Amino acid sequence: MFKRRFWAVILLLVAAFIGYFVYSTNHTDSSKKFKLGLDLNGGIELIYKADTSGIASADISGKMNSLKDLIDKRVNMFGVSEPIIQIEKVGLLGSDASEQLIVDLPGQTDIAGAIAQVGKTYVLEFKLLKAERENSTSTAPLTATDFVSTGLTGALLDKATLEFNSTTGEPNVALQFNSEGSDLFAKITRENVNKRLAIFLDGNIMSMPVIREEISGGKASISGGFMGSAGLKEAKDLVSNLNLGALPIPIELISTQSVGASLGSEAVAASVHAGLWAFIVIALFLILWYRLPGLLAVISLMIYTAINLALFKVIPVTLTAAGIAGFILSLGMAVDANILIFERMKEELARGRVLADAIKEGFARAWLSIRDSNTSSIITAIILYAFSSTPVVKGFALVFGLGVLVSMFTAITASRTLLLAIKHDDAGKIMHFLFGSGAGNSSGNKVEINK
Repeated sequence: MFKRRFWAVILLLVAAFIGYFVYSTNHTDSSKKFKLGLDLNGGIELIYKADTSGIASADISGKMNSLKDLIDKRVNMFGVSEPIIQIEKVGLLGSDASEQLIVDLPGQTDIAGAIAQVGKTYVLEFKLLKAERENSTSTAPLTATDFVSTGLTGALLDKATLEFNSTTGEPNVALQFNSEGSDLFAKITRENVNKRLAIFLDGNIMSMPVIREEISGGKASISGGFMGSAGLKEAKDLVSNLNLGALPIPIELISTQSVGASLGSEAVAASVHAGLWAFIVIALFLILWYRLPGLLAVISLMIYTAINLALFKVIPVTLTAAGIAGFILSLGMAVDANILIFERMKEELARGRVLADAIKEGFARAWLSIRDSNTSSIITAIILYAFSSTPVVKGFALVFGLGVLVSMFTAITASRTLLLAIKHDDAGKIMHFLFGSGAGNSSGNKVEINK
């Protein structure tokens, strides 16, 4: 008995710590606050139609994924928290189908700024200085006519990052090209050592580094001239400009939607109220009908809630109204598991088992039903998440699946640990009442207490 009560106390302390983590991180300036989706946080949704008419059908999927990655890069540069970017096929399969790019920007209010940042067609080019100008002593400003196109564009650049020399601390701009860009860049640098390779963005010179040697492997570094605070800012600006890139597929804005922060707050409040009322009604039913086991089940559900909310913060999960609905539904699954256990316990008591044995046998007999029903729910959640193309359904499936997994732990482990920690050797009327159910002992059977 001491060992059982020891583990029950440990369980309650761990649950209290998890609950404190959930509460404290949501009431301070913490990176572990709940991540809210567009419908709960307010923000902007942009829907673009992709022009795939000039692309082979076998290449559309790869180009659309490249487009998604590039838009994600652009969005992250202006500090959007948890953007949701998805690709959606519209229409029937075959020639009538079209591709759409949906960009959700929670917390943003500037529609014009978002459109300019996301959908602008930047032209990023790498050009060589013409031979006559390379050898000229003229001090006239360089123009676009002084450069030769190399065919190397932003579409072939994978990413640019800011790095620092480990010895001097000088900022460097590191470039990483894709496989096609790596081959072309190696050829350009091999054939043009000691020449200048200018970087243009929308016709404006961003940088003009000198090629020192052939560069293979698709990795290069632009260094020199970035010293001091002004140089650091120049390097950061260059990285940002390089990452803007060129869109691999032309896109057309077809729809915009703005969800106000006040509407999002109302949705959050409504979702919280729904969750609280669901918990209260469930708790009252369990306590009134199952008495002491019901009270322990409510404590188990509180542990379940704390664990789920902590997982939402740690993973993290972007919560939407659909996700909260999935969480409330999984709460019902957790209750269902407890009811199965308690009904099995009643059956064992009706057969004349003593209370301690009835508890153990009730959990053992209910486990198979709980395992099978929860496994089918988890499989459903996995299928929904894997094959859905919309974040609403994916969010519902993820939250529901996590909830079902946690409910199996709390129903089988937490509830059982708490029940077995109760003293079972009191044959008095109080114990009989506490382990009865409904308006009285079901089926008129007397609860046998272990003596």
